[in-house]
Formats: sequence, structure tokens, C-alpha cells
Amino acid sequence: MTFNMKKAGLTLAMTGALSSVAYVANAEEEVQKGGTAIIHMISEQRILNPGLRASTGVYNITGKIMEPLIDKSYEGYEPVLATEWSGSEDGKAITVKLREGVNWHDGEPFTCDDVAFSAIELWKGLLNYSSALQANLESVDCPDPHTAVFNYSKPMPLELFVAAMPDLGHPVPKHLYEGTDILKNEYNTAPVGTGPFKFVEYQRGQYVLAEKNDDYWREGYPYLDRIVWRFIKDKSAAAAALEAGEVHESGFIGVSMADVDRFSKDDRFDVGTQGYENNVAHSTVEFNHRNPILADVKVRQAMYHGLDIDYAIQTVMHGFAKPGRGPVPSAGGINYTDEVPTYAYDTELAKTMLDEAGYPVQDDGYRFHLRHRPAPWGEYTQLWAEYFSQAMKEIDIDVEILTNDAPGFLNGVYRDHDFDTANGWHQFRSDPAVSTMVWLRSGQPEGTPWTNQFGWKSDEMDQLIDTAASELDVEKRAAMYHEIQTKAMEELPVIFAIEHPFISVTSKKLHNHHNTPRWNSSSWYDLWLEQ
Repeated sequence: MTFNMKKAGLTLAMTGALSSVAYVANAEEEVQKGGTAIIHMISEQRILNPGLRASTGVYNITGKIMEPLIDKSYEGYEPVLATEWSGSEDGKAITVKLREGVNWHDGEPFTCDDVAFSAIELWKGLLNYSSALQANLESVDCPDPHTAVFNYSKPMPLELFVAAMPDLGHPVPKHLYEGTDILKNEYNTAPVGTGPFKFVEYQRGQYVLAEKNDDYWREGYPYLDRIVWRFIKDKSAAAAALEAGEVHESGFIGVSMADVDRFSKDDRFDVGTQGYENNVAHSTVEFNHRNPILADVKVRQAMYHGLDIDYAIQTVMHGFAKPGRGPVPSAGGINYTDEVPTYAYDTELAKTMLDEAGYPVQDDGYRFHLRHRPAPWGEYTQLWAEYFSQAMKEIDIDVEILTNDAPGFLNGVYRDHDFDTANGWHQFRSDPAVSTMVWLRSGQPEGTPWTNQFGWKSDEMDQLIDTAASELDVEKRAAMYHEIQTKAMEELPVIFAIEHPFISVTSKKLHNHHNTPRWNSSSWYDLWLEQ
């Protein structure tokens, strides 16, 4: 394994201790088959069905078990369960040719019936990011077992459909879901897929085990015998397991930034951002607009002025990030713009704005009190919460941090709305309509994680989002997203405060790792272990 330090990783003009690195396999290396790759997971979400929950924690495990129609490589979008795709001239029909000779892990054949069922019953109605994307999907026809025709009431840009499929295009086996309560189906935690690895066991709080699929449609793959995902919440324990060779990879900044720095100087490990180009994220501040104080845009703007983003980038992210500019990151290409309102760090201005909004300092020394829930996704989400709390005290706002596990956070914020402010990360996935707009569009299914459950509604924003999603002209569509980005920075329904990549620490005993722009979420069919 060699490094190519100049190969393109993120084009985010990041500064900091690490560089984006590429992990390039030596063409003369002889692949070693067999062995068990052991992967660190910092938290568990219990659901393991990517057709039901679009989530990093799900993809990182089940992306090896359940496959999407289309995936993304460094060369572009590549066929997986789909082999061809085309759109009608009016944009209202997309025809997808499906791969023949593919079986589900229980031996049943994969066909269009599985795709049609999944699209209508899960992707359209239940899958968190997909429900808005597929709102205009009317039906999926199956003219033959290996052709699926998606029919829309409004145009669906083909490039948007394709961009969505790596994350929002995982079919489930119809024969195991039809006629059941989909949300309570047993296969949500024991997934049956078509991928290179078959689910074997899920021990709560300990591990998930998958073994090689001997009937995999890619001949000669996978190389590994099995994969074990170990749940290790303690970052120091995870770092120790990496160092001892008990774990081969920790992704999504699963260890402390100090350990990231340390491992980057250890020749036994590859450390960097390669493989996350399709998973650029924002560290956020999320508001419960049901709180009348936070429903006041002047209060939200004042709070933004109270955040020293540059300081947070240096201390929380070790300089490995940049200020956010709204819901579309700089990796968004033509759909991104820098020309948006910004909020310079200015505590005196923030205090003046809060006074003018009618929230002077009270007898207890604070203007008001907030209950804040940080996402338990790793060290930096907790550190970002602690910084947020300290920063708010500088402008006389008291913030109580409520720590919780993953289900507690997801339920507390998105289902029960038991919070005033929250923070986590929001991932951008190729196109604004794939994942980002659901944070702003009202009317999302109640309780759906990582969607607008914040009590914020703007008819103007809803209209812009809906129109942009159906616009076939690329430049007109980009102009709409610039307008959305500007409006989001003016009204601040959510603060997309810090834009950053993710970082992996990987043992050099793993080969062919981080070789796609969504590697941790992909199938790992070509991953092998030096033994």
C-alpha cells in the first residue's frame, strides 16, 4: 500500500494537521483471500435497513449486506443492481434495467417486483431523506422482471435520480416485507440483501457479524470471509483497540482528534479524508421553533453572532474544517454559492440584538435558559456542544447539556421534540434534493430522523424546494438552490455552522480501502486483509 498525497480528495481548501490522502493498491500485490475485518462503530442505531433509514451508522454496516441500484466511484456513477437508466423527454418517467441472475441471500431471485414494492412502500413513504425526494412518484411499472419504470407526476431530473440512488436506492425483498408492519419487521435488524456479505448475528451493544456470500453475483468476490463491527463507545478504548490490532478501521472521526494526530504519525496506519468526498458534513445548531424565544429570527441571528466559528474550527476540529455557508456545502459544485449573508463573531452586537428582541438579562444573570441535546456521534459533536454552551454564556444565555445515547437523541429531537437546541452533523449527499432539503422542507413524516421536525415552516421555502427538485434545466436549478441557500442564511431555521470532511484511521493490513467517494457506506466486495 502506498500513499499518493496529491491525488484529489476534498476540494474544500481545508487547513490543518492532516491532508486528504489516497490509498492506492500496488498492482503487483497478490490478493490474500479470507480473514476477518474488524471495524469500530462508536454508536448503534438498532435499525439496520437502509431502505428504511438513511444513516451513516446503517450504511457503514448494511452497505455490505444490502446493495443499491447505483453506486458512486471516482470515475462516476456505476451500475450495481441496475445496469442501465434513462429518462423520458418530459422527465416524468425513468426506466431502469435491472441486473439479471441476482439472488437474495435466502435464495429468492431479485426482480422488478422488489424494486417497485420498495420504492412505493419504503422510499416514498418511510425512508427519511427519500420521502421528500419521491413525493411525486406515482407508480413503478414492471413490464418484465428486469425492467422498472418510475412514473412521476412532475419532472424528476435524471441526474438527481441517479445521484440519489447510492444512498436512497436500496431495495428490500418484497417476499419478506409484503403484508407485514414494515416499521416492525424483524428483517430491519436482521437484513437480507444481495450484497457480498450475509447477515449472521447482532448482539446489542457488542457487535454485528456478517459472513461471505458464496452466491454473490460478482464472480470471485468478496475476498474477506467475514466482517465484524464492534460497538466501542469509549474513544480511548477504541484507540487502544486500533493500536493493539484488535480493530482494523475506525471511520467518521470515531477516535479523538488527538489520537487522529497521533495515528497519522504511526507508519502502521493510513489516516485521512479519502473516501468521504460524497459525505461532506456540517456541524449544526438545530432550533426547536416551538419555543417562542427561538421562533424569533432576531434571537437566532444574535446567537450566530455569539459563535466564534474560527475558534471552534481550530479547537474542536483542529483546523480541519471551514465555516459553513448554509445548507449546501462548497462540495456542492454549481449548486453552491458564497454570496450569502454571514454572521461575524461579535458578542456586543449579539447582546444588543437580544436586548432589542426583548430578552434583557434577568436577576439570575441570564436572559433565558435552554436545554441542549448533542448527538452522540463522536468526540467532536460533544466538544461542539460544550463550545456552544460556553459561547452562549458569553452573551448571557444559559445552556444545559443533556447527554444521551443514539436512540435517546433521535427520539428526543425528532420524535418527542424534547429539546430547545441540539447539535449533530448533517451530511450532504451529491445533490441538495437528496438529503439537504428535508432539513428545511415542512411536512416531513412525523418523527422521521434528520428531517425538519423543528416546527419551522416557510411556504416560500417549500415552494422553492419543490420547484428546484423538478427543474430539468441545470443552470436554472442551481440558481434556485442559491436562493434557497441565501434564504436559509437569512432566516436560520438551522445553523449549518462548520463544514468538514470525515476522517478514518485504517490499519495498513487492510488493502483496497477508501477507494470510492463513499467507501465506508459501500459494499467492500474488493477489500482484503493482509494476514
